[in-house]
Amino acid sequence: MPKSKYLISIVGPTGIGKTKLAIEIAKVFETEIISSDSRQFYKELNIGTAVPSTIELEAVKHHFIQHISVKETYNVGDFERDAIEILNKLFKTNDVVVMVGGSGLYEKAITQGLDKFPEVETKIKSNLEHELDKYGLEKLQLELKAKDPNYYAQADIQNTQRVIRALSVIRSSGQAFSNYLSKDKNKREFNSILIGLTASREIIYNRINLRVDQMVENGLLVEAKSVYKYKEQNSLNTVGYKELFEYFEGKIDFDEAVRLIKRNTRRFAKRQLTWYRKDDRVEWFDYQYDKAKILSYIEDKIQGEYKSP
Repeated sequence: MPKSKYLISIVGPTGIGKTKLAIEIAKVFETEIISSDSRQFYKELNIGTAVPSTIELEAVKHHFIQHISVKETYNVGDFERDAIEILNKLFKTNDVVVMVGGSGLYEKAITQGLDKFPEVETKIKSNLEHELDKYGLEKLQLELKAKDPNYYAQADIQNTQRVIRALSVIRSSGQAFSNYLSKDKNKREFNSILIGLTASREIIYNRINLRVDQMVENGLLVEAKSVYKYKEQNSLNTVGYKELFEYFEGKIDFDEAVRLIKRNTRRFAKRQLTWYRKDDRVEWFDYQYDKAKILSYIEDKIQGEYKSP
């Protein structure tokens, strides 16, 4: 018998319009939204993480939006545990739930589950931190790219903690870090339907550049200053904040910080697309989509499940 519960996951590069589509679909199915955007988990971050507006949050109930502090430690395993618990509750009264976000790791944690990571010796992590201090992040990024191109393609490689974590597992186990992120170990009691939004590279990059300019205009600098005292936290080791922290420390000027935010965000979007285009579960639609066509695709997928033997 086919599963009768469906998680519709909206994926795609940053700034492409995923939130708008997720809300439209959630309204049709009279359901709620799970956010799988790891940057939007933090209470103190709003502008630089493009948290949905008050109007959007009031239109449909969202989960995992600004629910923890940047001072807290929260990883993909924590999210998997918490999100599955919420989904189990939602599926008691809803046949469909919507999930949206550009964090590929977090999406896969819910739709496919994560394998258990091997234990890593403290010495291996210490060696990596020493190499970071001595040679810089780029050397570690190149090692990650050579040893695990799949993870490199979708990870936030500007996040030193994530790079070190991945390399520590690789050096310890001798296996690619991504091997532990793609095994269907935890069977799900629901079907997943993945909808991807995309556009030409030029359009994506232009949208990102305009979005960053809007963030700056909306007060990103003030927001970054308000959390600067927590800059050592892993949650702030991310695009939009790292660059401004360097500006505060006098390492670069403000214009250069903004240029780097745009560049690093574009690079992140490129890795997001590389990651998802390898995933044959995703059905792609243009960012200027026809909502009726997407809904028709979803209905066909659901009906196909019911008709399957």
